[in-house]
Amino acid sequence: MLRDRFGVSERRACAVVGQHRSTQRLAPPAPTDDDVELATWLRAFSTERPRWGWRRAFKQLRREGHKVNSKRVQRIWREEGLKVPYKKAKKRLTGVGTAVGRMCPIVPDALWAIDFQFDVTTDGRMLKLLNVIDEFTREALAIGVDRSSNADQVVAILDRIAVERGGPPGFVRFDNGPEFIAHAVADWCRFNSVGSCFIDPGSPWQNAWIESFNGRLRDEFLNGWQFDSLLETQVLLEDWRIDYNTNRPHTALGRSPRPNTPTSGPPPTNPNSHNNLACPPVGGLGM
Repeated sequence: MLRDRFGVSERRACAVVGQHRSTQRLAPPAPTDDDVELATWLRAFSTERPRWGWRRAFKQLRREGHKVNSKRVQRIWREEGLKVPYKKAKKRLTGVGTAVGRMCPIVPDALWAIDFQFDVTTDGRMLKLLNVIDEFTREALAIGVDRSSNADQVVAILDRIAVERGGPPGFVRFDNGPEFIAHAVADWCRFNSVGSCFIDPGSPWQNAWIESFNGRLRDEFLNGWQFDSLLETQVLLEDWRIDYNTNRPHTALGRSPRPNTPTSGPPPTNPNSHNNLACPPVGGLGM
């Protein structure tokens, strides 16, 4: 077009637009039927999973039985201009605290992590979410949603999960919030022989797995929805939790879905025998 309009040479036109002269030799090949079908699938996948990138799309294709190369998926993903999730810059940890890895579960239901998260409905009223995960399997065991929450509601959710999983965990890890340091939660832990692991004040990195889950929940679901009522929030969050446990690949587990089956039996009832479930707490983690 530049050559025809301005009467310049091919060399000059390529220099102006920053293209190599070899790009003018051959026309780009037309996409094959397989590429068109794959591009259609990737666009539908990106619409359904807007915060997932081409790597998870490739894993999903393989799980569905498609024989496709990862580089081909990446190429077509970029040609379609699909969104690749950005990497958030990691904040440098400051302060004195216990490293998260000092207590690492080695079996399911050895250690449950618990934390609160907040959102609002369209009328501006607060939603309080109680998130519970298994640190070994990364499963989201429960997302309790209410306008407010107290220690009795925390105990009720823990009781329900213990029944569903066949018994209480070996340990529970949470911060020093008023709902967690209340006598009701302490009594539940004592009656069920569950060890309590409190992180240091102002040290959320000591509860890293639940903080990571909170970030995924916020990024992949809460930021993209406006809730009209409490009931709607409860239904949609439960659907998302089931999808998170059964379909979402997890990098730390080899990008395969986490198992969604309960454990075969309850952990030992004696807290002193929990050494076979998790490394003992040290430093700032107290029982």
